[in-house]
Amino acid sequence: MPDPVPTPAPVPSFWKRRLLDPVLALLTQGISPNRISATLATGTVCSLFPFLGATSLLNLLVGLWFRMNQPILQTLNQLLGPLQLILILAYVRLGERLWAANPAEAFTITGMLSAFTELSLADFLQRFGWAGIHAFSAWAVTAPLLFFLIHLPLRLLIRRLAQPGLSPVSPEIP
Repeated sequence: MPDPVPTPAPVPSFWKRRLLDPVLALLTQGISPNRISATLATGTVCSLFPFLGATSLLNLLVGLWFRMNQPILQTLNQLLGPLQLILILAYVRLGERLWAANPAEAFTITGMLSAFTELSLADFLQRFGWAGIHAFSAWAVTAPLLFFLIHLPLRLLIRRLAQPGLSPVSPEIP
């Protein structure tokens, strides 16, 4: 009986090649699932810091301090840039509630950006200083919660991915 024609190996999906395989490669290089998930959670929290231009430096410093993977931190920083812009207003509003301050009706992201380019630093800080304090306060309050909401589920997922022979969606829990 002739041998059946071998079927070609399936081409891995985009997500497997671009996300799953690099994460698994990191795991085989001695980086633990806890360390990867902590890096991803820390990078997310630092990348959502409500001050434009400060997140790259914040990720760099925190990453160096805790000896985290800089490429992961800086990639997250770039990917989360649009979300950071959206959350600035949310952080300002939450900070106003935390401080029991009257909402600054005229505060908008576009208004802040145009004022940043048009005003001197002193005038900008006088106009938006309290908004910055409100945003920072809200970020500081929510950052630990956000860290744990990201870190704990990711740690479990990455541990599962690191186990040979298990699919990330398999129902077996070792």
